[in-house]
Amino acid sequence: MESLTKNGNGIKGNIINHQNVQVLEQTSFNTTEVIMPGIVEPEGLLVKTRVLNNPAAGQVSVKVEASGICFAEQSMRRGRYYEQPKFPFVPGYDLVGTVVATGPGVDPTLLGKRVAALTKTGGWASYALLSASDLLPVPGDIDPLEAETLIVNGITAWQMLHSKARIKRGQTILVHGANGGVGTILTQLALYAGVRVIGTASPRHHEALRAQGVQPVDYNDTDLAGSVLKLAPGGVDAVFDHLGGASFARSFGLLAKGGVLVCYAIASALKDTGNIFIPFLRVLVQLGWWNILPNGRKAYFYNIWEGKGSETFQGQLRETFGQLTTLLASGVLKPQIAARFPLAQITAAMKLAESRTAYGKVVLVP
Repeated sequence: MESLTKNGNGIKGNIINHQNVQVLEQTSFNTTEVIMPGIVEPEGLLVKTRVLNNPAAGQVSVKVEASGICFAEQSMRRGRYYEQPKFPFVPGYDLVGTVVATGPGVDPTLLGKRVAALTKTGGWASYALLSASDLLPVPGDIDPLEAETLIVNGITAWQMLHSKARIKRGQTILVHGANGGVGTILTQLALYAGVRVIGTASPRHHEALRAQGVQPVDYNDTDLAGSVLKLAPGGVDAVFDHLGGASFARSFGLLAKGGVLVCYAIASALKDTGNIFIPFLRVLVQLGWWNILPNGRKAYFYNIWEGKGSETFQGQLRETFGQLTTLLASGVLKPQIAARFPLAQITAAMKLAESRTAYGKVVLVP
C-alpha cells in the first residue's frame, strides 16, 4: 500500500494496489445509473444500481460529479438520434468527475485527479468506466458543474465559431436558442471576440440576454426574418441554427454576402417518426446545393465527432477544452446552470430540459 497524502484536488486517501488495478480507498464501487429502456416519456426512465467492473487495461473508474442533459438525450429517448446504441443503455453525453481507480497500463498519477470526458453515452451515473485516452484535464480550482457546461456545449460553441464560421471582430451573427446550453456559451465567446450578437429566445429571457450584451428577438415572432433584418439590414455574417426544417432555409436567406450558416442539430425532426437518417440526408443534400450557388455564402453541418479515431481528434478536444477552462478561470466565461438535480429526480430534470424555458444547462449531480 502506498500512502497518498494529497492530490491536486485536495483529496486525501490511500492508493491500494489490487491485481494491477490501483484504486483510491476501495476496490469496488456500486454505481447508480439512469437507464433508458426504450422509447419512453421522461417518467419511463429508470434508476438502478449495480456493481461497477474493475477498470480493464487502459481504463479508469471515475466518480462522477456532474453530467449534463443536452439535445442528444432528448433525441435518444425518442429513438431519433443518429447512430444511438440499442435500448436499453445509460445516456449521458459528457461528464466531470474524479479518477478513483486505474487499470493496467494507466498512469497511476491520475488517481484523485479531476477529469472531464466526452462520452456520448454513459454519463448519467455515479461511477463510470472510461478510456484513459479520452480524459480531459480539469484544473483543480474550477467548479465541476461549471466545467461540465464546457464539454459538449462549450466545445461545440468554440469549434462552430472559430473552425466553421471563422468569425472576425466587428461582424454580426444570429444565434438561435441564445438561452440554451450551447447558445449561452456561444454568445459569450462571440461577444468576447468583438462580435455583435442577435439571439432568438422566449421574451422571458430577453432581459438576461440584454444584460449579457445580446440583442434579443422573440423566437416565436411571425416575421422573425424581418425583425432580424431591422437590426442587420445587410444581413448577418453567420447564423447558428439547431432547429432544422424551414428554419435552415430562412437562416440561409438572412446571410450577407460571404456569410456562413452553421447547422448543428435538427430539433424539428423530434416530432417525426421513422428513420432519422432520412431527414439528416435531406439536410446534407440541401446544404450541398446551397454551397454550389454563386452567391459567396456557405452552409455547414457541425458534428462534434468529426474526425473521431484520427490522431488529431483528441488533441483538438484537449486544446479547445483548455482554451475554455482558461476563459472560465479568468472570468470571461460565466456558465449558466439552469438547475441541478440528483439522478433520482431524472424525470423532473428531463422535463425541465425539454421545456424550452430554462436559461442555460440542466445538470445532473450524482
